[in-house]
Amino acid sequence: MMTNLFSSFDPSTNFNLSLNWMSIFLGLLLIPPMFWVIPSRINLLWIKIITTLHKEFKILMGNNNTQGSTLFFVSLFSFILFNNFLGLFPYIFTSTSHMTLTLALALPLWLSFMIYGWINNTIHMFAHLVPQGTPPVLMPFMVCIETVSNIIRPGTLAVRLSANMIAGHLLMTLLGNTGPAISLMFTNFLIITQILLLILESAVSIIQSYVFAVLSTLYSSEVN
Repeated sequence: MMTNLFSSFDPSTNFNLSLNWMSIFLGLLLIPPMFWVIPSRINLLWIKIITTLHKEFKILMGNNNTQGSTLFFVSLFSFILFNNFLGLFPYIFTSTSHMTLTLALALPLWLSFMIYGWINNTIHMFAHLVPQGTPPVLMPFMVCIETVSNIIRPGTLAVRLSANMIAGHLLMTLLGNTGPAISLMFTNFLIITQILLLILESAVSIIQSYVFAVLSTLYSSEVN
């Protein structure tokens, strides 16, 4: 029995072990067979997804893209997707619901983009602070607004991913806890609702990993 609603997200709750963070590496176990066996339909589907993402990220990064940089963002998408999906299985720790992991992904990315941009393209970065066509009176305010929006980017990336993963899991936990207290007729509705929520959470897992990777690509394209 859970002592707290949020104890399902506690990495030390289950079996009193601190090995729950090892769930981050479970997704890596799904990758090696692709290199050793004859490609199945699932492998071909995954290759198709990676190729599509590569083409899209290449367009987002523009003409100044560095060779192999799309591979990094496709890997980031795959890493978050595996962790989001594995978190939907029972007794597997959802690492992406913690700011510890999401900030550890977003903050170094943003810092590296900013350091690279301000060192190599200083004039270009200053130009980004004032959007084109801004009236001269509003320019000081626009600089403040653009600076704040730039600084909070890693926070918004991290919070968006973790909050979406927490919200769905909490809703499923709340509905699941009401199961023993309701009648058999309402239990059928509850099961259907839980199945629909699980489908929604699967979609959210894909969408949030895609959003994280796309926004990271857009942020990197701005510093070139």
